[in-house]
Amino acid sequence: MAPSTKPTAPVIFDRALLRSRLARVAAAYPDFLLVRATDELAERLAAILRDFPIAVDLGTPGPQAALMLGQHPRIERIYRAGPIAAVLGTGSFLSLVADEEAIPFAPASINCCVSIMALHHVNDLPGTLAQIRQILQPDGLFIGCLLSGRTLQELRVALATAEADIIGGSSPHVAPFADLRDLGSLLQRAGFALPVSDSDLVTVRYESLFGLIKDLRAMGMANAMTHRARKPLRRSVLMRAAQIYAERFSEPDGRVRATFEMAWLTGWAPHPTQQKPLRPGSAQMRLADAVNVPRPEPT
Repeated sequence: MAPSTKPTAPVIFDRALLRSRLARVAAAYPDFLLVRATDELAERLAAILRDFPIAVDLGTPGPQAALMLGQHPRIERIYRAGPIAAVLGTGSFLSLVADEEAIPFAPASINCCVSIMALHHVNDLPGTLAQIRQILQPDGLFIGCLLSGRTLQELRVALATAEADIIGGSSPHVAPFADLRDLGSLLQRAGFALPVSDSDLVTVRYESLFGLIKDLRAMGMANAMTHRARKPLRRSVLMRAAQIYAERFSEPDGRVRATFEMAWLTGWAPHPTQQKPLRPGSAQMRLADAVNVPRPEPT
């Protein structure tokens, strides 16, 4: 009998290309989404009255999250781990170059792991979440923010329609983003306790499609899919896409909108002291009684 082999994750993204693009744009990375996410991260951590002696900022393409963690009164030591040295910068944090798909920390060695705007570009998100779960000590916390399903939905429509109009077909130009419901399921599969997923829908306005494309390139988010078309978009396709974008997704003042769905994932490494769900049938009160619904009269 042939030995069984572990199934491998599909290679959706060209990770080497992503790293090279991040290296080129790291100094001028637009931080409006990072700032928003960092503020939200600070609020979420402030609501958790727990000490986290060792924390890791995993893959965040800027220093904002690590700087915020450095101001947290219950965090003592902070590591920054990112795929290229240019992303890590030269701050006072303990930094190491590390791919998000190969996390270099020992099992049960970290109390808190955060990751902002990085995990939507890994090929094996279930595997990455499982690795994060493994490096957390019991009752350790993971909070992640990544782009999800509705992100760039307008751009996806405009480019696909423009290619169909000009050349009679289309190829993928906007990366696939996981649906929020699927992300919650992945937390459970990775072994996290008390998993929670929610999202923040952000609308950014631009003068035209070309302003959006400029920002995406500055964030290293130009098309890096493995099966992308190798030739640049035709000028005629790009101009038609800009026209469609303006016709379908413009505001009354003529500016166009772009959607970014920022999904938040929260989970804990299991620990005996954590709250457990009740066993089915063990409830002491009927839901109907709790909401004052009268019992039906016997017939």
